[in-house]
Amino acid sequence: MASDRDEIENLLARYCETYDAGDFEAYAQLFVHGRVAGPTGAFETPEEIAAYHRKNCRLYDGSPMTRHVTTNIEVHVDEVAGTATARSYVTIFQATPDFALQVIFVGQYLDDLAKIDGSWWFTQRQAVPHLVGDLSAHAVEYIARTS
Repeated sequence: MASDRDEIENLLARYCETYDAGDFEAYAQLFVHGRVAGPTGAFETPEEIAAYHRKNCRLYDGSPMTRHVTTNIEVHVDEVAGTATARSYVTIFQATPDFALQVIFVGQYLDDLAKIDGSWWFTQRQAVPHLVGDLSAHAVEYIARTS
């Protein structure tokens, strides 16, 4: 049987895997009990989350051509309350046919989680940018803000 920490780490991995696959519907379902907060605002429902990423993320044959790497994971579980917090670093790599492999983002995720019906869910995820690289091949909104 997996520990709470193992299940939370698996949730963090599913976040990366679904986003990197361009499966924004599956990605957004990770927030069915929560929200995403970030520098561009907060998204309260899975529908809002999926719509934002479909609109803002550049795709190449259905994929953003990214790989999220999550490290330095710190998890604190309150077993009585059925809640947890997690902090982790994220490094996002991207390469496309016209964009050489490079780091496009380095930051930190601040997560609030809850165990609901035996499974761990995000209740809130905040991405805090630390180092931002060239997002021109990744985000439409970045182009609009800088052009």
